[in-house]
Amino acid sequence: MRIVIALGGNALLRRGEALTAENQRHNVRVAAEALAPIAAGHELIITHGNGPQVGLLALQSAAYQADEMYPLDILGAESEGMIGYLIEQELGNVLPEHCPCATLLTQVEVDPRDPAFQKASKPIGPVYSATEAQRLARERGWRIARDGMHFRRVVASPRPLRILELNIINRLVEQGVLVICVGGGGIPVVRREDGSLIGVEAVIDKDLAAALLARELKADALLMLTDVAAVYQNWSRPEQRAIRRISPFALSRLSFAAGSMAPKIQAACEFVEASGGIAGIGLLKDALAILDGSAGTLIGNDASGIEWWD
Repeated sequence: MRIVIALGGNALLRRGEALTAENQRHNVRVAAEALAPIAAGHELIITHGNGPQVGLLALQSAAYQADEMYPLDILGAESEGMIGYLIEQELGNVLPEHCPCATLLTQVEVDPRDPAFQKASKPIGPVYSATEAQRLARERGWRIARDGMHFRRVVASPRPLRILELNIINRLVEQGVLVICVGGGGIPVVRREDGSLIGVEAVIDKDLAAALLARELKADALLMLTDVAAVYQNWSRPEQRAIRRISPFALSRLSFAAGSMAPKIQAACEFVEASGGIAGIGLLKDALAILDGSAGTLIGNDASGIEWWD
């Protein structure tokens, strides 16, 4: 079975947790231990979020003069290498020697005319109080938006169109390599009129990029692992209910928060409808159980209506 797994930023760094190297390594070690049983019996491709990490790198870059600050595409490449290195090393520590891992920096083409460039929506970096967020917005020209009880910087998030290193990824997978790629949604690039490529100031949604990756690799399953046990209808309300199994059609008729679960729902529906495979959403520690339907939420064309968890 060929499986693409998207590790959410909150699965790699818990909400409110300090952005230290040691915290990230500890969480990646936990992730590696959860994914090892799947890697042992399947073709596995791993992608991951980078919102907190790329935001931290942007803060560090802001210490330079304004004309020396690094653009988001370069910071995205840095975060992809950093997180990929941690995942690759920790997986190597728990997998047998005959299960090689490789991290691949991945460019993802977007449309320079994408309307997303006119409306920042992707949160990155740490959370701030309202006062601190307003100060940073004034001093650095950032766009700020509410994220739960706090505020975060938001940037453009164009739709992924094409994974440029797809053939290389596929060759590695066919040779039995566990590939870590398209990290943080990939490095966003656009094509100039002469056909050359250039990076752009944006962060691609990692769930939509993971769905594109899964479709192009003809994966059997797409797992999106986060810090929420399942997809809930009426989340955070007294009447909330966890969905066990559902079809893309039924799922698309429900509403979800734009900044959190909605991209995962869109990605799951697009993958299942295009490929006929299954998509799962749930906790990192439940990765194996989500595949067999004993945890999380499964989205598949064979589901009829909505099956709820008790």
